[in-house]
Amino acid sequence: MMTVKQVSELTGVSIRTLRYYDSIGLLKPSEHTDAGYRLYDDTDLEKLQQIMLFRELEFPLKDIVGIINSPDFDREKALEQQIELLELKRQHLDDLITFARGIKLLGVNYIMNKSRNDFSVFDKSKLEDYTRRAKEQWENTSEYKEYVDKASRRTEKEDERLAQLTMELFTQFGAMRDRDPSDGEVQEQVKKLQKFFCENFYNCTNEILSGLGKMYAGGGEFTENIDKAGGAGTAEFVNRAIEVYCGK
Repeated sequence: MMTVKQVSELTGVSIRTLRYYDSIGLLKPSEHTDAGYRLYDDTDLEKLQQIMLFRELEFPLKDIVGIINSPDFDREKALEQQIELLELKRQHLDDLITFARGIKLLGVNYIMNKSRNDFSVFDKSKLEDYTRRAKEQWENTSEYKEYVDKASRRTEKEDERLAQLTMELFTQFGAMRDRDPSDGEVQEQVKKLQKFFCENFYNCTNEILSGLGKMYAGGGEFTENIDKAGGAGTAEFVNRAIEVYCGK
């Protein structure tokens, strides 16, 4: 685990910025010390890396919050998009550097030797178009819009309360994890989880719920937090219970 100061020194992100990311729900530390100081684990640092890449690509913070917290968020897919955007950005910068060097060496003659109207080196439309399409993949679902709308109307205390209630649901799952996932009470708990998401976050269809189950059992931050709330194996148990529920 790393303190906020250590994370700041490692990444170059200021302590003030890290605190702000916490306050807006973008990057919440996994733990706090008894004195209330933030502690970040490897999963938090992974998330910070993605945030920093989105920021490097000039995504507004409000968009990053929605994208990363979207029920459809796929880290691998996002990374592929970020790599593509960075390559486009690099090509654009390389073209600008070549153009600037030409002017330095030949002055206005460099421009005259090219097409009189050839200022295409300054054209960022390809980069901007890819950025727009990448964002739209995350933003154009009704669930995303509903999530952003509801989140914008909640206070920080309400967010903390919802997080606590979510973990309580997983604690209840943990108490059942020695049962068969198809057990009636277990399936009622899955139904309760789905209803909770529908009422507080977005329309959690069976398809989205199934995706959430896979994410819970997929390792990383979600698996760790759920197992911490309900005991080892809870995340995998929830996923199997959801599979049964969505298979009906």
